[in-house]
Formats: sequence, structure tokens, C-alpha cells
Amino acid sequence: MFGGAFRRVARGGLIAGGLAALGGGCWLLAQDATFRASVDLVVLSFTVTDSKGKYVNGLKPSDFRILEDGIRQKISTFSEGNRPAMQIAADGSMKPLLPNDPEAAKLAAGTSEAFVGTNVFVLFDTSNFMYKGFVYAEDAIADFVRGLDRADSVAVYTFSRNLSRAAELTQDRGEALLGLRKSVAGDSTALYNGLLLTLRDAAKVPGRKVVIVFSNGPDNASMVAPDDVRAVAEDEGIPIYVISTNDVGSDSISSSVFRRIATRTGGKAYWAKTWQKQVEAFESIREDLGNSYTVTYYPAANPNEGFRKIDIQIVTDAGKKYRVRARPGYRPRAN
Repeated sequence: MFGGAFRRVARGGLIAGGLAALGGGCWLLAQDATFRASVDLVVLSFTVTDSKGKYVNGLKPSDFRILEDGIRQKISTFSEGNRPAMQIAADGSMKPLLPNDPEAAKLAAGTSEAFVGTNVFVLFDTSNFMYKGFVYAEDAIADFVRGLDRADSVAVYTFSRNLSRAAELTQDRGEALLGLRKSVAGDSTALYNGLLLTLRDAAKVPGRKVVIVFSNGPDNASMVAPDDVRAVAEDEGIPIYVISTNDVGSDSISSSVFRRIATRTGGKAYWAKTWQKQVEAFESIREDLGNSYTVTYYPAANPNEGFRKIDIQIVTDAGKKYRVRARPGYRPRAN
């Protein structure tokens, strides 16, 4: 899951597209490039809720059984919410993941801080579809950024026809808000182009990461298909949360795509036409991040080179009534 760029094989073909600089921090997709990534480490984030939809906290690594195509996996690290990751020893005991540990070097390029908190990428639609609610949308995003856990890092990207990195990944909330406030309204909407490029950046970052798409919905300028982009996120283990400022029934195609992207990556989709609903959606996402579990593991030997199904089981008696929300699996790729 770590590494630089990535490749996605879908329905027998590659997602083509590379990065071409336009200046001013803007980028577009260029033809005939291939994205690649290492997949020898799986990062798996998920939430557990009870029959009433309340988050279940305080579970331990021994409470979970992780299966990949029915093959039991050995959990390497475990964390809850924004707490530091703990390394799981052979006897099941836990110890902090320290920077000088050999395991830390493999997992997080020598820095245990990479496994503290969440790397949050906010992708803000600044196309002409957003003209009417542009200022209100900025305010909702700003409130969300201010309310993130101190351990979290945040990046703010904007898109219309092209992608702009308004604020690179940072723990400085002022820097992120400054980038947000400098964003300007654009023209056409290339949502899935922008989402693919955001995923490419997120894939380079070790540890837990999520992408939050804030958009009106319709896409009229992308060169890539939404399901191909969704599959990239699914394979990379990056949950996508979508907040649409449209009504769920006004654009059935976009609504269906948003719901599918969110569900298949372990995220959620929200329809929030008013500023108040947008604030509520961001609050729900913030709660999700603070109440999720993250495990890593090195996949056991498996001859399956296609889609590998991930099954997270809770082995306690009470756990039989719990609901786990996570991505359903991934496709392994060679370096």
C-alpha cells in the first residue's frame, strides 16, 4: 500500500493518465502513463457499531480475526482512533511502535509518527456548479478543519477542470485554512480526474489516510471512469467520504456513483444541500475517524492474483451482533 504512484488494472485494461504541470499548482491528466504501487503491506481501517448504530470502542487485536480469501492473517500493528499504533508481538502482546524499531522502518519509512492520527485529503469542488453555495461550502470545510484531532494532518485540494493543491498535507490548521480561502471558482467539472490525482498523492503517505470529496455532483470533463477511480481507492485502502450539495433524487446517476464509491472503499456518502446539513455531515465524518480501528498486516501466501476478499470477524460472543464497515477487499499488484 505504500510507495509512490500506482497502477490499477480494471476489466482487462490499465487506467492511463499521468501528471502534466500547468503552473500555479494546477495539474491535469496526460495520456500514456502508468501508476504503480507496492502492496506487500495492507493497511485496513474500519469501524464497528452495535445494533443501535453506536460506535463500539475498546476492542483489542485478540477480538478480531482478519481473513483474506479465507486465509487467516497475522496482525502486525493495531490502533484505535488517533492513538499511536501498537506493534503486535508473536505472543499477542503489544508494544509501542518506536522510530528505531525495524518494524517501524518497514511500516512508516522510519517514523512512528506516520501511524499517529489520520492524513485527511479534502477535495473541494470549485466548478461552476458550486457558484451559489461557494462561500457556505468554504465555511463548512473550515469548521471541519478546525475541529480535526491535533494528531491529524490535512490537505486541501480544489478542482474544476484541473486540480489545484491549495494546501499541501500539514498539521498547521492556519496554513490549510489559508489555502482554502484562496480558492477561486472555476468552470467545468472533472471530479474523477481530480479524485484520481488526490488518491495518487494519498498513496505516497504512510499510515492511515482518507479522502473527503465535497461536490455538487455532475462531472462533465473527466477522462477516467468513476468505477476505475473507485477501484484504485479500494485497492490502496483509502476510504472515500462524499458530501454532495445536491438532492439525492435530483441526479440519480451521480448519487448512485457516490454511494458505490463510498461503500466499496469503507467510507460514507452524504447528501447535504444546506450549510447546516453540510456541517452535520462533516461532524459525522470526524466522529467516524475518531472511532475507527486501523490494522496492518503482511498478506499470507495466496495464489489469487485477482480480487482478494477481506473478512473482518469479531470473535467475542457480543461481537456477533456488531456491524463492521470496511472495504470488501483489494487486487494485488506487482511492483
